[in-house]
Amino acid sequence: MAKKTIKPTKEETLETILFSCRNSLRGRAAMTDKRDLLLTLVFLKFIGYRFNEQKEKIRHEIKEVQGINDEGFIEMQLKRPNQYQKDGVFFLTDETNWDNLKEVAPTKMAVTFDTAIKLLDDNEPKLKNALPQQIFTNTQLEPGVLKGVVDEIEKIDPKKFTDHDLIGRVYEYFLQAFSINADKEEGEFYTPHSIVELIASLLEPYDGTVYDPCCGSGGMFVQAAKFIEAHGGNTKTINVYGQESEPATYRLAKMNLAIRGISYHLGDRAVSTFSNDQHKDIKVDYIMANPPFNLKKYSEYGDFETDPRWKGYAVPPTSNANYAWILHMLNKLNVANGVAGFLLANGALDDSDTLEIRQKLIENDKVEAIIVLPRNMFYSTDISVTLWILNNNKKGGPRHGKILRNREGEILFVDLRTWSENIYEKKYVKLSEEQIVEVCKIYFDWQTTKVENYAKPEVYYAAHIDEIREKSFSLVPSRYIEFVDRDTEMDYQAALTQMSQQFDALKKRWDKNESTLINAFKVLGYGK
Repeated sequence: MAKKTIKPTKEETLETILFSCRNSLRGRAAMTDKRDLLLTLVFLKFIGYRFNEQKEKIRHEIKEVQGINDEGFIEMQLKRPNQYQKDGVFFLTDETNWDNLKEVAPTKMAVTFDTAIKLLDDNEPKLKNALPQQIFTNTQLEPGVLKGVVDEIEKIDPKKFTDHDLIGRVYEYFLQAFSINADKEEGEFYTPHSIVELIASLLEPYDGTVYDPCCGSGGMFVQAAKFIEAHGGNTKTINVYGQESEPATYRLAKMNLAIRGISYHLGDRAVSTFSNDQHKDIKVDYIMANPPFNLKKYSEYGDFETDPRWKGYAVPPTSNANYAWILHMLNKLNVANGVAGFLLANGALDDSDTLEIRQKLIENDKVEAIIVLPRNMFYSTDISVTLWILNNNKKGGPRHGKILRNREGEILFVDLRTWSENIYEKKYVKLSEEQIVEVCKIYFDWQTTKVENYAKPEVYYAAHIDEIREKSFSLVPSRYIEFVDRDTEMDYQAALTQMSQQFDALKKRWDKNESTLINAFKVLGYGK
C-alpha cells in the first residue's frame, strides 16, 4: 500500500491574513461599516499587545532593576494607569483587553466588543469620539462570521511578523484597500503613501509643530513621525495639530494616531477649518496637507469677507476653496521660517479669478517650488495634481545640516508627469524610493548651489521673478521648463520614402490577392 503524502502546511503571509479579513465580510455590510469594524478590531488587538508588553516591562523594571520581589507591591504598580500612560500606552481593564475579548462566546461577542469601546470612550480622554459606537451590533453580522474575523486578526502577531512598523502596515492596508474600492467621496480620506513620503522628505519635519488643516485619516502626521524615526530623532519632540470635517474620518485619524502612540491635538470635534478654526492662535513650523480638490460651498459662514486669514491679500473666490486653503495655511506658518507642502488641482496654477492673490504670493516671495505629479496617483481621481511648497524664509542660512543659499526672487518648477512607469493595483501610479530621492536631490541642490541656469529639459527649471512676471504670473511648469520638439528631429524625406515603400508593397499584395480570388471564382463557374 502506497504511503499517503502529507502536504506541508503553507505558512500564511500577512497579506493573505489581511485579505481573508476583508473577504470574510464580502457582501455582509456597507463598505464604511466593514472598514470601521476591521480597523476597530486591529486597534483593540494592538493596544492590547502594547498594554501587555508594557506590563512585562514594568514587572522587569521592578524585579530586575530595582530588585524588589514583593508580589503585592508589584501587583499594585501594575494596576496604576500612569505606569502605562507615561509611555503613551493605554491602560486597559479586563473588559477592554483583547486577550479577554477574543475568547468571548460568538453569540456574545458583538455586545462585548461594543461595551469595551464604550468603556474606552468614557475613560480615555485621547479616545473620546475616536471609536465607532455600536459598530458590532449595528452591522448585525452572524456570530460565526464575526468570530472568524476576530480569529484572523488574532493571527497578526508582532512576534511572528517582526516588521518595524507592523501596526502601521496593517492599518494602512485597510485604509488603502477601502479607498481603492470606494467611490470619489469615500476615497478622499486617504492620500497615497508615496506622495506623503515625498512631502515629508522635502520638508524634513525634524522637530517643532506639524499642522494639517484637513487631516483625513492622519497620514501626513504618521509619515512625519516615520521620517523623524528614520533619521534618529525623537517623535515626542514634535507637536501635531490637525482638523477634519467628516466625523467618520475624524475618528479614523484619532485611531490611526493613537494606535501608533503619536500625541495629537485634533480639536474637540469634526468641523470645517473654514467655519470653525479650532487652532486659531497657533503658528506652526511645518504644514503637510492634501485639501479636497476644487472644494465648493465652503464659504457659507459669517464674516467670510473680513476673515483675518485673508489679511494682506484679496478675498479668495467663494466658488472654489483652493486659494482659501493657500491663505489659511500661509496664515498659520511661523513667520520666521515656516514651510508648507500641500497638494492642489492643477487649475490653481493659472486661474484667472485668483491672479491678484497669486501675483501677491509671488511678489511676497512665499512660493518656493511647484512640482506637477503624474496622473493616476489617487484613488478618487485620475487627474494630475500639483505639490506646492511655500516658504517664509528664502533668504538662506543653516537648516537641517545644510547651508541654504539666498533664493529670493526664484521659484523652482518640476514636472514629473512622465514618471508614470511604476504601476501597482493594476492602474495606480506611485513614486519609487529612487524617484523620491531624485526629486529631493533636484530640490536640495537648487537650495544649496548657485547655478546660472538651473535646468534640465522636460524635468525642471528655476525661474526668476522677471520671467514669471512676463508670463502674467502663471505657475504652470510647462511654461518655463524646456520641452524638446521631437518633430524637428524627424527626417521627413526618409519617413516619406519609407511610407511610400510600405504602400507599394501593400498594393502589390492586394493586387496578387485580388487576382487569386478572381481565378478561384472562374474555376467555380462564376464570372467569365
